Amino acid sequence: MTVLVTGGAGYIGSHAALALLDNGRDVVVLDNLSQGHRWAVPAGAAFVEGDCGDEDLVRRVIDEHDVTAIMHFAGSIIVPDSVIYPLEYYRNNTVNSRALAQAAVDGGVKHFIFSSTAGVYGEPKNTPIDEDFALKPISPYGTSKMMTEKMLTDAAIAHDLRYVALRYFNVAGADPKGRAGQTSRKATHLIKIACQTATGVRPQMAIYGEDYETPDGTCIRDYIHVSDLANAHLLALEYLEKGGESDVMNCGYGRGFSVHEVINAVKRVSGIDFEVELADRRPGDPAALIAAGDRIRQKLGWTPVHDDLEAIVRHALDWEQSLKTREVSAA
Repeated sequence: MTVLVTGGAGYIGSHAALALLDNGRDVVVLDNLSQGHRWAVPAGAAFVEGDCGDEDLVRRVIDEHDVTAIMHFAGSIIVPDSVIYPLEYYRNNTVNSRALAQAAVDGGVKHFIFSSTAGVYGEPKNTPIDEDFALKPISPYGTSKMMTEKMLTDAAIAHDLRYVALRYFNVAGADPKGRAGQTSRKATHLIKIACQTATGVRPQMAIYGEDYETPDGTCIRDYIHVSDLANAHLLALEYLEKGGESDVMNCGYGRGFSVHEVINAVKRVSGIDFEVELADRRPGDPAALIAAGDRIRQKLGWTPVHDDLEAIVRHALDWEQSLKTREVSAA
């Protein structure tokens, strides 16, 4: 009884793999290493290098490792890039997810946890956003995730498969024990970028737009600690194993911080007053995204333990420092 974690060499996938291992689960990671790192795969997890869209490979992994559940993280996540390269995003996020779901059905896997996004909501007029809001994505990234959710809905009706799609808001931070963190080769997450600037990895950073209809003119996001998110995946799996019905659930704390507030928090925690410049808006960025998180708390009993912006920033800063040490050691 093994959990297959696609994209487990990446940011969120590696934290989910850690949570599963800490829970005594057997884990096999499938990752093509296009964005992840082999060293990020937690010790104790089996590793297979390959693509989650390779149905034959996934079937073999399911059979050889006795896979009974899948947590699917593999995919492309950069919203502005999805606007420029939409077909690449539909292939990598939607077509590959269809292949993975087919292999799951063929292999008799009954439980499927999907890494979705608040991007499926687009730019709703009101916040907080609950799961019954209309799905109106404004980027190919959001649409690619919405399409996968709909495929899972139909697959669950037709086959012996149940799923939970977790709609992430803004994920940040790092494992408090320092075992994992964000190592994206092309980072776009605000807290990651701000921490890189504070630690000297970047000479400066940009604020993309100060003319949004928000109190200080910058975008507002609901930031969730990656370890709390990983725990939500574990609870979702336990929910399905106990007979829970397929569902979608928001993953957020229910309160938002603006870009200015986040940057000030990073400066405050780091003690570094780094350089920030103003740039034009990026395509596909809504003004505010804040979760209504009642469903996940009620159905999964999820209780966040890292709901503090400065704690999230501290863990992210600690991880950036560890990466610099890693680079020095490898030199």
